[in-house]
Amino acid sequence: MAGSFNAELGAVGAGKPEARMVLRLGDDTFTADDLMERLIQYGMLPQLLRELLVDRAIAKVSYTDDERDQSVKDMYQHLGLTTQNQLQEWLTRHGMSQTQSEKLAIRALQLEKYKQEVWANQVHGYFLKRKGQLDRVVYSMICTKDFSIAQELFFRIQEQEQSFAELAREYSQGPEAQTGGLVGPVEVQSLNPAIANFLAKTQPQQVSTPMVVGNWVLLLRLEKMLPAQLDEAMEQRLINECFNNWLESQLQQALGIAA
Repeated sequence: MAGSFNAELGAVGAGKPEARMVLRLGDDTFTADDLMERLIQYGMLPQLLRELLVDRAIAKVSYTDDERDQSVKDMYQHLGLTTQNQLQEWLTRHGMSQTQSEKLAIRALQLEKYKQEVWANQVHGYFLKRKGQLDRVVYSMICTKDFSIAQELFFRIQEQEQSFAELAREYSQGPEAQTGGLVGPVEVQSLNPAIANFLAKTQPQQVSTPMVVGNWVLLLRLEKMLPAQLDEAMEQRLINECFNNWLESQLQQALGIAA
């Protein structure tokens, strides 16, 4: 059975110019250089840089005492920490003090305020740019690997010999067979480009001729297009998306400089 051990931060050669902070883990001691090497080895350096970039971005974001208190309260409620014992157990499990945990809540508060300050006024334009990808669609599909079968099914549908749903249940080789070929609603951006292109240009109930996509032959029919709406949830999603795009760009620059 693996033994238990405690981790702590300390300093080697305190008071000397070459002193470095270290992590002590049982009998093992890690210098700053050791920790950097492990971050790279374990693929954790990009995540550390992301968090440092966030810290730098939000450093000057102000907040009120009421906002701080509510943020801490919300975090504890979200974690299900309703008693002091539960809180203490959680703190022990995560190796932090209550003050440090409260800093997590304050950081989250500052981050949300930063996102709003920077991107809230850009959301409408960004939404219009992204709307075509955010629209949702309901469509029917028959999926087979035999082109001749797909052609035969297309003609049966055209001649109204059998319904699309009946043929999908009998012949389709994907999970859509269980729903009579029905798929969705799904966002257009999640679809294969060839499928998305057909659905964007067709009219409801119009059946495609057999379409080769990868190793499959498809018959498609648009059922319904559901335009995206810029409601509160979509606005928050797009603000987060703008922030993540910015952060990824900053991270690539930081990694480029570091390299």
